Amino acid sequence: MRISAIAGLIGALASGGALQAAPTTSLFPLARSGGVAELAALQAPSPAQVGADGVTVNIAAAAQARPQLRASVIPLRPEPRPSQAQAVAASAPTAAAAEPAVVTPVSGRVQRSLVPVARPEERASGPTRVVRAGLFAGLTARATSGQSRQPRKGSVCGDRSLRGVKIAPINGKLAGCGVAEPVKVTEVDGITLSQASIMDCATAQALKSWINEGVRPAVGRRGGGLSGLKVAAHYSCRTRNHRPGAKISEHGKGRAIDISALILKNGEAITVLDGWRQRREGKILKAAHAAACGPFGTVLGPEADRQHQDHFHFDTARYRSGAYCR
Repeated sequence: MRISAIAGLIGALASGGALQAAPTTSLFPLARSGGVAELAALQAPSPAQVGADGVTVNIAAAAQARPQLRASVIPLRPEPRPSQAQAVAASAPTAAAAEPAVVTPVSGRVQRSLVPVARPEERASGPTRVVRAGLFAGLTARATSGQSRQPRKGSVCGDRSLRGVKIAPINGKLAGCGVAEPVKVTEVDGITLSQASIMDCATAQALKSWINEGVRPAVGRRGGGLSGLKVAAHYSCRTRNHRPGAKISEHGKGRAIDISALILKNGEAITVLDGWRQRREGKILKAAHAAACGPFGTVLGPEADRQHQDHFHFDTARYRSGAYCR
């Protein structure tokens, strides 16, 4: 009974045309714009597809009519994120864009160097160039100031601190005497000589060293300081100690000078004859005598022999065994 009723129902539906045509569209809802269905439609090899109403649709034309279709397609690979360096460059102000940024990674962060980089055209004439040029010019001027200074008028041996005159070559009366390039010195670095003394330039330089390194420190502030030297002898064409037949003295070659006293600024004189064995003056004279051994090759004083009881003898003779100091 039930079977016949169901068969009758099916026949009634068939006769009414309810099952004459099947639906041409899916009962499921359409995919959202930009979904997998539209992406597959764009990538299909066939240029045409049958639409829901049986009409052939050109996919290329549909894409042009609906530009949002391509724009809305989700890319399969996401765009890479901007790097930290690009983020800093993008966030930098427009005024700083002309200066290239120096990016240095420090502890995972990106820092912008505070030192601006000059443009190529600015390096040749910029302020940095001027400052450096001035600095190096000053250093060069100071380094060469001693060499470029011209000897002042009245100086000798190319030394501004040696005052005197250059004189003609001296030809001695005895064989072995004479000075090829003699000078007559009157002042040595502000210290006055009691008489103009003839010598060569090597002896003048040795005298200057002895004054500055030996006599001035030995005198100190006594009597206001050193003012002059009393010269007992300088150039003289003679034998040693005036003995007949002896060798020519260094005095006869312009290489020696004898000093008999130190003159102080207050007018006091510390003489070798009177002061050598005194307690206070002797200390000064002995210090000055010892300091001469080095600048000079021969140094003789009151303890050398009886001929030098009243003066110091200095000469620039050199010996293989070193300086001779007594």
